[in-house]
Amino acid sequence: MIEQLRVYTVNRGMMDQWVAYFNGTIVPIMTSVGMKVSGQWVNSDGNQFIWIRSFEDADDLKAKEKAFYDSSAWQAVVDKARSHLARIEVHQMEPVKK
Repeated sequence: MIEQLRVYTVNRGMMDQWVAYFNGTIVPIMTSVGMKVSGQWVNSDGNQFIWIRSFEDADDLKAKEKAFYDSSAWQAVVDKARSHLARIEVHQMEPVKK
């Protein structure tokens, strides 16, 4: 299993709009290509949107990201989506081997 911890700094005053847009527009596109959003949070300052998406392995991640980014649905909304965001951080994580 591979997880991506994604931290988005949202432009001032746009968090409510972003959360609604993310869940109403972006999550359905991800779901349509088989991506799973595992959780979502907003930090206590209300300026960072933190979320996790999950993949079976590195090949699954690569294939699903390609399908997502190449989709006409994403291409139709990408500019609006990015207009809400000041910064994007992506941290790829794998389980600790015990």
